[in-house]
Amino acid sequence: MYADELTGSMEKAISETNRRRKIQQEYNKENGITPQTIKKSVRDTIKATIVEDIQNEYDIKEEEDIKEVIEKLTNEMINHAQNLEFEKAAELRDKIKELENIR
Repeated sequence: MYADELTGSMEKAISETNRRRKIQQEYNKENGITPQTIKKSVRDTIKATIVEDIQNEYDIKEEEDIKEVIEKLTNEMINHAQNLEFEKAAELRDKIKELENIR
């Protein structure tokens, strides 16, 4: 936290964080746990979530469903681009790319 002055709410937040950290460190020591950095790409997590959302949104179960959804999204993307709705078109373009990576 950055501020010119330490407020009461900041003090409470910092002391609570320190209290929890102390409890966690004691637990780790008692149980022989050495904390380690998570070695997972944030992009992989985001990508998996996006793909799962797309599959749920369009009820994709098989390879043929993916092709149909890609075709549908492509048409929607073109319509948005023609209507100068470029943000929506770009969003659909990204969904299409994710679906193409599934196949």
